[in-house]
Amino acid sequence: MRKVITGAFVSLDGVMQAPGGPREDPTGGFPFGGWVVPYMDEAFGAEIHDLFKGEPDLLLGRKTYEIFAAHWPTAEGGPDDFIATLFNRTTKYVATRSGAVDTRWARSVVLRDAAAEVAKLKQESGPTLVTQGSADLIQTLLAHDLIDEIRTYTFPIVLGQGKKLLGQGAKPAAFTLTHSATTPMGVAIARYQRAGAVETGDYGTEPPNAAETARRARMQREG
Repeated sequence: MRKVITGAFVSLDGVMQAPGGPREDPTGGFPFGGWVVPYMDEAFGAEIHDLFKGEPDLLLGRKTYEIFAAHWPTAEGGPDDFIATLFNRTTKYVATRSGAVDTRWARSVVLRDAAAEVAKLKQESGPTLVTQGSADLIQTLLAHDLIDEIRTYTFPIVLGQGKKLLGQGAKPAAFTLTHSATTPMGVAIARYQRAGAVETGDYGTEPPNAAETARRARMQREG
């Protein structure tokens, strides 16, 4: 079976929109495109290389795919040669509900029903599937419990607006922290693996005292 790993660059308030440049995704008037760049260093680069070790396939939303397809085919031999070479030779699955997608980038495959087709891909043998960017696709994967591991790269910045990693439609799920690190520039890196259902507890006292009884009654009245 294949695993799905989400690698997400996020701000402290969970925003993941347009991390690499001002022209990546200006929708909604997002003014902070390129907010990751000032925090990139060697330690951060090593973590990204680790994400792509083993030569995984890419699982992308249409907008992120188009950004990648415009850049990486001509980037081999440059400063990011490792990533460029990998991206150009691996399979790229692009999820889209819209019309035609330009798939001239070698080894590109269109997915029209992301939830159903990713679930099917996971049942097959083959490389791990790694998402990058693709905020809308990630919401679909979370809603259908299709993500096996989430790797967050949290930057010491608050953006106040923009597309977020975790939306309201995510299926409740527990994860286990398997790795954490901090780069010299202050990027907090964490890896979380899927770990069953959400468990709950109660540190309150029973029976409740008079103040707690009154609080519960008020909450019930107020809805």
